[in-house]
This record gives sequence, structure tokens and C-alpha cells, in this order.
Amino acid sequence: MTILSPSVLRALERFHATHPWDHNAHYHPWIMRQLPRRYGRALDVGCGSGDLARLLARRSTSSVLGVDSDPAIVDRARAREPASPAAPVTFSAVDAMTAPAEGPDGAYDVITCVAVVHHLPYADALALFRRQLAPGGTLVVVGVARAESPVDHLLGMVAVPANVVMAWVKNRGRTAERPVAMTARTRAPETGFAEVVRGARRVLPGCRVRRRLFWRYTLVWRRPTR
Repeated sequence: MTILSPSVLRALERFHATHPWDHNAHYHPWIMRQLPRRYGRALDVGCGSGDLARLLARRSTSSVLGVDSDPAIVDRARAREPASPAAPVTFSAVDAMTAPAEGPDGAYDVITCVAVVHHLPYADALALFRRQLAPGGTLVVVGVARAESPVDHLLGMVAVPANVVMAWVKNRGRTAERPVAMTARTRAPETGFAEVVRGARRVLPGCRVRRRLFWRYTLVWRRPTR
């Protein structure tokens, strides 16, 4: 089902190329609102340039590990100035499905994952995060799903003008720079939202999954304490 004509899509791509903004970073404040005011160890899967990992470090009483499969992006994350005062942040260029093995089961009080799960075997990734989350810990995922239903396409249509407005506002009065997140390797999602919800509820009973603007969905799950 095609909502926008190819010519309109090309026009939007040209506009966004000259007015870039980071759709994933847009959700960072929302992610932080889902987390406790203080927590211990945190893991950011698909850390990119490290912005979210540094936000996590401001509340951590222990340490933060950011992992990404792209060594070049990890090098950029390491080169950036650390937030202060904050817990220590370590960045590692490893595969997301093996990275949490650096700690024992239940090692992390917080796990975040932004625009990465659709690159991974979905159910296996959620199961891995579940194992690595400490009792009482919080998992927050911002994901990308394939548009399938009328609701998906309606939200996509609403997101188009909202995307233009956000791009204009965020680039107003400054020279636009292409966010690091927009230079990373991308892959079109193969899983629709309905399947995302079914898979999440099988692996993470009681999780909250919601459609969001800007072609995203969110998943929040807190591991029971017992």
C-alpha cells in the first residue's frame, strides 16, 4: 500500500538531506523518563556515537557499557568528551547478541536499545535482554516496524508534516550537520507491528508496546523482583 507518490518521497528526501535531525535522539528524553532516578549498571545496545549512554551515566551509581557493531562509530563515541559528573562509560565494538556476555546473568539494572532490534533475531534478542536484566531492572526499546495496517499508514501520513516541522525547528538558525545516527548502516524492518507485539508478549509478559510517531514503536518491560 503506497500512500505517497515517488515524486513526493523524493522531495521529502531532498528536504531532509538539507534539514537533517536525529529521529532516535528525539526519544532519548522519553527513555529517561521510563527509568528510575538512580540505578546501578546500564547497557546501551547499538550505542552509536554514545549520546544515550552518556545520558544513562548521569544517573548510574556504577557504570555504563555502550556496544555497537560498527567500529568506526564506536571510535567516534570514545573520542567525544565524557559527561560530568557521571558514572564511567565504556564503549565496545561487538555484536549485540554477544556483548551482554561481558557480564553474568542479571548484570544490568537498565538496558536500552534504540533502532537496533530489527537488525537482530527479534525473539532471541528480547530473550537475551531478559536474561541480562537484573530483578527489578528496566528494559526500554525504541524500534522500527514495517508498515502493514491502516493505522500504521495513517501514522506514517501524520508523521510526514510533523517530520518537516521538526526538521525546520531543529535546524533553525544554524548550519545543518548530518547526525551520526544517519550515517550508520540501516536495514528496512521485516516485522510488522502486530508481530512485534505478539513476540514481545511471549518473551516479556506484561511489557508495554506502543506505536509512536516518526516511524517508531516503544517497548518497556520491568523484570519482576521475584
